Amino acid sequence: MVAVPVAGGPPSESFGALRAEPPDLLHATPFARFDQEALRLSLTLAFSGGGQGGLFGETLDRAVLAPSSFDPAAFASDLFLRSFVGSCCKVRIAQREYSVAQQYLTRLLGSPPSDPRSIEFRRTILAELSSSKPLREELEQLYVVLQRLRKLLESSSAEWDPNRRQMDVLAAVKELIERMAGGFGRASSGLSRLATFGMAVKSSEAFRSLADLIAYDEKLATLELKVSVGADGKIRGFKLLSVAENQANPFVGSPLQRWLARAELFLRGFSFSSGEVMARLILAVFDGLEPLFPSFVALLGDLEFYLGALGFADFAARAGLAVCLPDFVLPDEPRLITGLFNPLLLGHGIPPVPCDIATNRHDTTVLVTGPNSGGKTRLLQSVALAQLLGQAGVFVPARAAQLTLASSLVVSLIQETKADQAEGRLGMELVRIRALFEHLPPGAMVMLDELCSGTNPSEGEEIFELVVQMLTRLRPQAFITTHFLAFAGRLESEGAIPELRFLQVSLGDNHEPTYQFKPGVAKTSLAGHAAARLGVTGEQLLALVERNTRALAAKRES
Repeated sequence: MVAVPVAGGPPSESFGALRAEPPDLLHATPFARFDQEALRLSLTLAFSGGGQGGLFGETLDRAVLAPSSFDPAAFASDLFLRSFVGSCCKVRIAQREYSVAQQYLTRLLGSPPSDPRSIEFRRTILAELSSSKPLREELEQLYVVLQRLRKLLESSSAEWDPNRRQMDVLAAVKELIERMAGGFGRASSGLSRLATFGMAVKSSEAFRSLADLIAYDEKLATLELKVSVGADGKIRGFKLLSVAENQANPFVGSPLQRWLARAELFLRGFSFSSGEVMARLILAVFDGLEPLFPSFVALLGDLEFYLGALGFADFAARAGLAVCLPDFVLPDEPRLITGLFNPLLLGHGIPPVPCDIATNRHDTTVLVTGPNSGGKTRLLQSVALAQLLGQAGVFVPARAAQLTLASSLVVSLIQETKADQAEGRLGMELVRIRALFEHLPPGAMVMLDELCSGTNPSEGEEIFELVVQMLTRLRPQAFITTHFLAFAGRLESEGAIPELRFLQVSLGDNHEPTYQFKPGVAKTSLAGHAAARLGVTGEQLLALVERNTRALAAKRES
């Protein structure tokens, strides 16, 4: 680095290496999530000239995630995970909604960390934020400054004076460091990493030079004026009483020093405008801070993870629904979920009906029966989302929940027939079953909707029972919906498969679904009620036939 001996100038030696550990808020053991050198180069270019639109979002989308045993391809589409993030995890601060990195958040939620310590690390941060309004407000303000920094770096420098833009970037960095150092010192969770990072940077020579430069930019001198004001309120004149330069700032030299420095440069053949001198001072300070900038990209993504989770809690609360951080227990302990709701319905403006789910242990296969439109498929989505979100370390859509960690998640809802499929419905169902077992590890959560519904009952029941028997060998957390009521009733009465549990849709007085579930097997699928509701009784169809016949006859007569 070459020092510019103008206006006092900073010391000629290097600012020294910054030794602050980047504040990873997602993992118990921090690790590098980006190509650091490539990111530093991109950020340096962004500081120099701007115009790096999308830099933060694109970098986050390429981030390396922590090791996970979950494969999003096995559940993300059936759980509409991207839609959940976009509709339920919004970041709103002071009535303003911020655009978050939806793809990055979807990836984070879809790949829960395998390390239980990281799950607990995230839970403790979220618990502290949800219980401490001051800490949440500090985090929100930190995020606002990060968004300002992002806008400055991604916008083109042609929009304003380059020096002014770069000084605004440095001012945002200074505010970020000061907020981290001062706002999270009392945090007991992983948020304390922000304070550790901020204090380490504040004690560095690079930060002291940053503070001096900003003070030089904001306060070169103090002027004392005497202003004369007329009866009409207008200024008649003013008198300069005193000028006091900020001599304590190392960037401020005396007028003689500044004149001699310019004279020396002129005699050596250099000619600098005041703007060029300021540009060199800015770059000298940036060089010392440049190693910090990649951590700001990661921090933006980390903050959106927690603020998005808090946004989900706020969204649910506005609808009169509660969320929670679940308790994790062993697989042979009871599953208890109270006030479980489907957030996908909430995200689409449909008020969900909460329900309670209980089984005496987790590692069982639960057969769910009941009428169409009774909430069976929505139940599978709700339980799967609760498991996924819980293992990602965030709130689950329930008032209280007792879950166990799953080794994987597979969600297979009923598939629509496609024009280009090579197999019939039975063949496609067999392919679905084969794909399930090819990669299913022990202890996984499995959600199967309408298993074997694409074939005749006798053959379907035989395959169904085979699937259930094979699943029990893997001790999964399985939920399977079916309309094979007689078959499910036989399995319940025989008790030949001890690992099976049974839930049925609870019906109201008029045989209408209540969207609640109770133990047992449904006695009827209420096809007649569904037919009447949808206009498919004999009388209703006969009326349509007669109407169409009369219409055709009238057309011929005319």
